[in-house]
Amino acid sequence: MSGTTTSSLPAPSKVKDVSSKNLKRAAASGWIGSALEYYDFTLYSQAAALVFPTIFFPNASPAVAIIASLATYGVGYVARPIGAIVLGNMADRRGRKHVLVIAMMLMGVATLVVGLLPTYAQVGMLAPIMLVLLRLVQGFAVAGELGASNALIVEHSPDAKRGFFASFSLQGSQIGSILAVAFLLPLASFLPTEAFQTWGWRIPFLLSAVVIIAGYLIRRHIEEPPAYLKESVQVKKFKTPAGELFRRYPRLVAICVINTLANVVGTATLVFGVTYGKQESYGVGFTTGEFLWIILLVNCGSALTIPLWGRLSDVFGRKALMITGVLGGGVMAIPYLYAVQEKNFVLVLVFGLLAMSVFFQMWNATFATAFQEQFPTRLRVTGFAVSQNVGLMIAAFAPAIFTIMAPPGASNIPLVIGGTTLAVAAISAVAALFIRNGANKSLVE
Repeated sequence: MSGTTTSSLPAPSKVKDVSSKNLKRAAASGWIGSALEYYDFTLYSQAAALVFPTIFFPNASPAVAIIASLATYGVGYVARPIGAIVLGNMADRRGRKHVLVIAMMLMGVATLVVGLLPTYAQVGMLAPIMLVLLRLVQGFAVAGELGASNALIVEHSPDAKRGFFASFSLQGSQIGSILAVAFLLPLASFLPTEAFQTWGWRIPFLLSAVVIIAGYLIRRHIEEPPAYLKESVQVKKFKTPAGELFRRYPRLVAICVINTLANVVGTATLVFGVTYGKQESYGVGFTTGEFLWIILLVNCGSALTIPLWGRLSDVFGRKALMITGVLGGGVMAIPYLYAVQEKNFVLVLVFGLLAMSVFFQMWNATFATAFQEQFPTRLRVTGFAVSQNVGLMIAAFAPAIFTIMAPPGASNIPLVIGGTTLAVAAISAVAALFIRNGANKSLVE
């Protein structure tokens, strides 16, 4: 009998090959999917700073137009907690793969339609209203992307290399941002200003039609991870994983939400910083092309550093990198904004690389794995998605708040906004002290 049982089992090498193949497929899916989703998301954030104040809010004063445009950027994050609960529940109850396809399709369609929107001059207030509605769809969709794709990778990965493999989905988001800026840059640089404002900005949005097709083709062959399949029967007993999450882990969710405020570093530098340097009412005088170059190079630097920090988090643990990264990014925001004020392209690039590509990516490359390690399999996507997206929603309104705190004509804008950014970064760093260090340990089941 023992001989029969043994012969029916697959050979160890075959099991290892299948496991390795699934891990590579999961990592590739996370990388490509995040690249496509964040291509769409970044397009909107840059257009909100560079184009939308003029074409969707032309009748407002310059200061009000900037605030309104950046508020539409933040509105997308209002929908993210809702998307986190709905799509997180779906991913935990029905599988990671199912949600990944839905999220990408929603994002692709919403971004495509943004590229087709009429302007304020054509349809009046209907234009910004439609813009806000589409931004809400984007926010809902992207809320499920990183949580599900990261869970897929983490649950396929060996304990000792979990941080490294999970960092690929974060690197993919940077590649998506690079592609978005790479499409915008030549259009903004070579088209006449009127042509760019009229139709040039729409081209990258219309290319999102590719996402709709690629979404299905890329993700239809993904295998669910063994850890999820083992728990799937238990998972389906909970009709609302979010309910169990808030009953059993409210303190942990609060800690992760506060830690996610680290994203204020990015909103201060690459969203408010762009507005500060570019909008005429501030009087700094950077061109659209100059800032797109800065954003492009910073994202390229970030794409290179993310796998390094992910691997080092496997060696030294998650906390050390998360704390160092968010504090360093907060400090660098101050000289970065001073460089913007002085219209010094080289220093803006240098401090942008230090703030975002070096320090912030220490946190960004690590937090997703750290958060996934906090929650059991049956609640992993919901726990991660809710924690991340509530924190992001708060951080996303920072640019609009910064504009209110430091409107055009205000004195010492870099110190006011940079100091506020550092204070929020310090709060995030304190929260990281209370996060369980799961490096090289088995996932919570």
